[in-house]
Amino acid sequence: MHNCRTPRLRQTFVSSVLFLLLLTAPQGAHAQDAKTVLENAPVAPATQTTESSLANNEHDAEQLFRLERVAVEGGAELITIHARLEGLESSREPNWVPLVTILRDTLGDQQPENDRLRYVWPLTYTRPTRRQRILGAVPFLYARVGNKQNASTQAPPPVLDLAATNREVWNNIFWTALQNILIDPYGMPIKASTRSYQNNISAYRKSHIIRALSVLALYDTIQGSQVFSPSELSEIQARLRLTDKTFGGLVGDHNLERFNDKEISQALDDRGHNWELLRQRVEAESLVFEPLLMPDGSATHALVWIAKPDLIANRGKKYDSRFLNIASPWSDKRLLAWEGYTETRYFDAEHRTVPAGTPGARATEMIPLALYGLDNPKIPMVLVDFRDGLNPKRREMSRRALHDVTRNILSLSTFGDLPYLLGHTVFDFVTGRRGIDVNQPSRVHTYAQLKLLLSLNQSLDPELREQIGQRLEKVSLNPLENDLEVEARLARQQYEALLAYAKRFDGLPAKLDRDRRAEMLPLAHSRREQIFFRAANILSFGAYTHREKATPDMSERLDLARRLDYHSRFLREVARSTGQVDVAWNLADIKRSLQFISEHGAGAGSTTAKAAAAIFPRTEDPDTRRFCLDSLGRMTNPTAKTELLRLSQLRNLDQAGKDLIISYLNAPPPIPPIASTNQKPISTRVDQ
Repeated sequence: MHNCRTPRLRQTFVSSVLFLLLLTAPQGAHAQDAKTVLENAPVAPATQTTESSLANNEHDAEQLFRLERVAVEGGAELITIHARLEGLESSREPNWVPLVTILRDTLGDQQPENDRLRYVWPLTYTRPTRRQRILGAVPFLYARVGNKQNASTQAPPPVLDLAATNREVWNNIFWTALQNILIDPYGMPIKASTRSYQNNISAYRKSHIIRALSVLALYDTIQGSQVFSPSELSEIQARLRLTDKTFGGLVGDHNLERFNDKEISQALDDRGHNWELLRQRVEAESLVFEPLLMPDGSATHALVWIAKPDLIANRGKKYDSRFLNIASPWSDKRLLAWEGYTETRYFDAEHRTVPAGTPGARATEMIPLALYGLDNPKIPMVLVDFRDGLNPKRREMSRRALHDVTRNILSLSTFGDLPYLLGHTVFDFVTGRRGIDVNQPSRVHTYAQLKLLLSLNQSLDPELREQIGQRLEKVSLNPLENDLEVEARLARQQYEALLAYAKRFDGLPAKLDRDRRAEMLPLAHSRREQIFFRAANILSFGAYTHREKATPDMSERLDLARRLDYHSRFLREVARSTGQVDVAWNLADIKRSLQFISEHGAGAGSTTAKAAAAIFPRTEDPDTRRFCLDSLGRMTNPTAKTELLRLSQLRNLDQAGKDLIISYLNAPPPIPPIASTNQKPISTRVDQ
């Protein structure tokens, strides 16, 4: 008996420890550094500087966004976007709420070439309470369970470190392996609870990332890029979008702009497709289609109305619910005695909406039927059904419940069960092709956007906005979510905590110093050593992070490494473009980057060498060509010599140009930089 019970007791103990470890784990890969701030800690003499837009309160009535910049001791700044949320009920006039804060590490100078974007804080994103965490781990609990009343005094958790996105990938892989290998075998209750908690945490983070993306896009469209360069804004947006991809954190910087442009284009296509699909179906059913516009004019959602006089005229009319996914209004007796929200609108003889008092206009009482999201990749998503509040929730639950039952209860997988794979594929195909709003992608994206739209949109009637907000909260499946009013309060509290954290010597300045010492890792260690230190970080659950000791020349070395990365990235962007660079680009910028590479880029990588070689035949400027050859001749990697050899064989190159290239090939090999002493010198010699 003793021998039988001992393994079971050990199993129960291990599973309990793993479950508690999961519940108390930080929300993001970087939350372990956001330590509690001591109340009596010394305050750093950091100065706060703000944009003029923040000081000019007389322009508040016209502004929708404003920017605040706060200097951080040690050479950095916090950049915060505030929004005027007129959709919230508040006594504040105007109702300014900080929404997104980004940390930029400037190394204490005014040179943008060595700046590095670090942390992104959506200020509505907060650590769940203990009650929310416990309820978030309850399987099949698909509902909100209340709000977090007040933010803690700790610094708010960032959703992403823009300078270390690969860390998140490896942490996710490690947690997935831990879940499958160690936690799942301990029984269905532990397996279902931990997976439910991870799903809720992931969905909660994703919703706030989506809102941060929307805020950044709106600010750039309305205010213009006043503080972020186009490349910086593209990097922020792309990195945030890539958090939804399994290996998104490993995507190279040179692919970010292309990925971001592709995602934006795809989102516009989906939105336009769903707009037209929904409009046609609404008009075919004699209903009224009304798009809801974001402040930048983009239509992300739409309302569907019915005219009350049409209820009698179309009584018993045949109704097709395809793509609408709501019950027939023509056979619904509740609409004839509707006691909910209505609007009186005026139409002319051609059924066009006109202002009240227009000659010949007739008043018509309108009843809202449903609200749809247009950003779904397949079909318009019903988010609010004014007659059946559970209709959107049931449809949202369908995919989640199906996944939880098959994965957590039945332990089925598309990778190991052929019958399940076939059935799952057929079911997805049928629901996707027939426009059935069942088993569709999650509403998290359009749900998060609608919450932002409700807080920013000033054209909606306050009563209608309140009803939409109340019904929208019922759609959420996540116990970790908070409502709009609470999120605004938490955002203000968390911003105050973040500013306090930035002013303390042991707060953000100390964290910035630790990050810089961790950034020195590739400059001081070989690739094999870097892999070892990364494995130690993952296996210790982030408790260990290798950091170099601070040295007097650390800032100088970081400055050089960052500027080299900046110029290399710019040259790769030029090389990827089409046409003659003399026409499409500023040659002064190209020559400046090439000159920097020739002077400081001995350790530049192979992609930089290929970029410099690609620019050479696409310019007629002799100075630019000379700088291309200088930079290639300076590099120590074998690709540089290979590219020089390839350029010497160009058919359209005159003899003088070939002689010049051969002179670079025959020159003594450059001395490798300290960080690249393990590379073998290239001794290839080319004769005429």
